[in-house]
Amino acid sequence: MIANISRKKLPQNLVSAGISPTASIFFSLIALPLGLTAPVLALEVQFNPASPRLGDTISVIVNTENSPSANNIQVTVGKETYPAYQTAPGRFRAFIPTTPLESPGRRVVQVTDGQTTRNKAIFVGNRNFPVQRINLPPGKAGVRATELELRRAREFRAVRSPERFWNGPFIAPSTARRSTPYGVRRYYNGVFAKDYYHRGLDYAGASGSPVVSPAPGRIVLVGRVAEGFRVHGNVVGIDHGQGVASIMMHLKDISVREGDFVQAGQQVGTIGSTGASTGPHLHWGLYVNGKSVDPDVWLKTGVE
Repeated sequence: MIANISRKKLPQNLVSAGISPTASIFFSLIALPLGLTAPVLALEVQFNPASPRLGDTISVIVNTENSPSANNIQVTVGKETYPAYQTAPGRFRAFIPTTPLESPGRRVVQVTDGQTTRNKAIFVGNRNFPVQRINLPPGKAGVRATELELRRAREFRAVRSPERFWNGPFIAPSTARRSTPYGVRRYYNGVFAKDYYHRGLDYAGASGSPVVSPAPGRIVLVGRVAEGFRVHGNVVGIDHGQGVASIMMHLKDISVREGDFVQAGQQVGTIGSTGASTGPHLHWGLYVNGKSVDPDVWLKTGVE
């Protein structure tokens, strides 16, 4: 059939160039794929930071401009699924918390919109955390949390408000000197706490000095020693939105109520030594999707 094609049906530029009918058809067949553009991925996934360490908060940024199901984004690592929130048109973000109790190494992050699924690996680096020896005085050693205290703490960690109340870096909740960093492993009265790490930052301030909210948020937990908060002491929990929350422990006084909305820098209480405490200080814990992460990066550059 190729041999019977008339030269009159060929473009004049091919005829004048001396290209035969057979060659012209072959040229058309091989040229077509060269003109095609590479397909655009329906889900584009980025990590920030690109090289996290234990204790870091990993932002999973998902570009969904070419996804037909952009409102159904799910981010999963192992058995954990983390909520994704829209931050701009065609753009979603989920937070993956990491802690000192985890093992460093490769993680596979699965992102899906219900139709398209992408698997992308990230390596979480190791980090050396200091060891501290704490001797609790009689009456404080061996103190156990009450059932009420444990339940209210679980409820606090489970809060997932869809709104994001913070914008940019957090501020320090106290002007006092930092006494204990995040992630410290401890011996209590000579016994190593195997599944323990210091879940926050300690500020060693004078009793009665102010404690402020590090970012805007809603008060979702107010607990007092008199109610059974033996370990936390007088405590305030603040929901900053989208799985991010602050807890302020060992307070002397509390100046807010559950349901109040506070701004960054607004006083929520004062430094004390209530609960399992060896002296006046503030313990500030920052939780992301229920796990205690290092607050430092949230203070220095912010996490979006």
